[in-house]
Amino acid sequence: MTEPRRPITIVLMGVSGAGKSTIMELLAPRLGAVSAEGDAFHSPTNVRKMAAGQPLDDDDRWPWLDAIARWIGEREREGVDAIVTCSALRRRYRDRLRSGHESVRFVHLMVPPLLLARRLAERAGHYMPASLLPTQLGALEALGVDEPSVEIAADRPAQEVVAGIIERFGFPEVR
Repeated sequence: MTEPRRPITIVLMGVSGAGKSTIMELLAPRLGAVSAEGDAFHSPTNVRKMAAGQPLDDDDRWPWLDAIARWIGEREREGVDAIVTCSALRRRYRDRLRSGHESVRFVHLMVPPLLLARRLAERAGHYMPASLLPTQLGALEALGVDEPSVEIAADRPAQEVVAGIIERFGFPEVR
């Protein structure tokens, strides 16, 4: 008798403008996964701070990361595959998200800085101003070899990025 497959949680990570939300919208139905927008877990205070062009500090981020980690834990207990977007810029943030959560796999969406700046300049209706991109790029820490992760070039069509994620991890599709 085979054991049932354990759920997988994909954390789509990267700086603002990397395409996390777009990729999540396309990837979730292909994997039959539930999904959540990490920005929705920010407090109103955090949103106001970012909208004013002020970068968040660790004290701002810990409650946000803890809320995302709770959401991950709830999905694990339900036994469902999940996808959540989260910048997860620093190793300690990623460690916080996966602490006690064996299902977590990070997908770092890699985009050249000039393309990121262009995407942010063209984006409408988001509270994160393009002026904060340099602080995000400065805070970004490379994935460690011991982190369950892949890096995916996200400067190509979104469907190609999604196919690359599925192929690199060998995820089963539900189609």
